[in-house]
Amino acid sequence: MVFFGGLLGLLGLVTLLVRDGDVAGIPAVGFGVGLLLVGAAVAGLGLWRKAAVRRRRRERGEPEPVGDIFERARALPRLIRAARRGDYPGLPTSRMALWGFAVLYLVSPIDVLPELLPIIGIADDAGVAAWLFTSVSTAAGLYLRHERDQQRPIRP
Repeated sequence: MVFFGGLLGLLGLVTLLVRDGDVAGIPAVGFGVGLLLVGAAVAGLGLWRKAAVRRRRRERGEPEPVGDIFERARALPRLIRAARRGDYPGLPTSRMALWGFAVLYLVSPIDVLPELLPIIGIADDAGVAAWLFTSVSTAAGLYLRHERDQQRPIRP
């Protein structure tokens, strides 16, 4: 939501700076300011939601993912090997199957929404890619947490 709000705000800013004529019967200034306001509201709502989810996870005692993007990328092969051997129960085989289907969908020429439709045709691929990257990154971060917890000595 934060990204989408930022995108709406950017579109509003570009509309204010570039557009001279009306947009769908609305003056360009009004349309641009409206997009900026809606974008700010959506981004703010996304930040609030993200903080609420993080707070709920902490209250439940759920582990937080650790590591930056490079550490998570290096941990991904170890995660997949450990999950396939059964050494890491935190990644069900159903999630790995979903990852495989997502990769197949992204490389497949068959789409739910064909690319011939402007903007909308790319949206389904972008949504699947965003889900895939987020899911893989979170799982790798949780696996890094698991590895670090296993290495840490238990104190009485």
